[in-house]
Amino acid sequence: MPGRAAAGIVVGLEAEARLARRWGLPVTVGGGGSAGAATSAAALAPQVLALVSFGLAGGLDPALRPGDLIVPSTIVDGDETWSTDPALNAALGGCTGHVLRGGGAVLATVAAKQAARAGGAHAVDLESAAVARAATRHGLPFAALRAVCDAAGHALPHAALVALDGAGRIGILRVAAAVLAHPFELPALIALGRDAARARRALQGRIRSAPGLNPAP
Repeated sequence: MPGRAAAGIVVGLEAEARLARRWGLPVTVGGGGSAGAATSAAALAPQVLALVSFGLAGGLDPALRPGDLIVPSTIVDGDETWSTDPALNAALGGCTGHVLRGGGAVLATVAAKQAARAGGAHAVDLESAAVARAATRHGLPFAALRAVCDAAGHALPHAALVALDGAGRIGILRVAAAVLAHPFELPALIALGRDAARARRALQGRIRSAPGLNPAP
């Protein structure tokens, strides 16, 4: 369709948006929640020919490690199931065949992750189901590219749960206050930061190599 970009990218975090913009495509930041992702995807859909969910994910399958990349074949949210677009999957580096759970609340505990894994999902994020739902509503193909950040056997520290603001930015003061309130979680927070950096490097590498998307100079 004339005037539309080849694809639009929905992310949760501003740090993810900085990476995704290297493709030279429209990017919207949902703020790290499913409601924000739904609003962002709905606003972007009339301007593009496809939608892509991009960013970090939580691991549910113990075989997935921080930095592993997922281009899922299926996105699920409760009783809803969507199949991703084969051509978009190829453009993002190839489908990995995983099931990605979207929507709902953050799975912060190992027990919550195990319960979700028992339902068949390999990884989880908050944006991809909203993107799939918006794409389906507008008759657009969609796909997802996600890098595992926290492994299935790792619980999320409290500071990670309160870090983000509505614009998808990390609030240093909120993190500091959470660390002061829960100092015993500091080693886990440092480890999570290392894993997140590993995941972002993996995404950056895929942006450079993705065959069907051309990075901006």
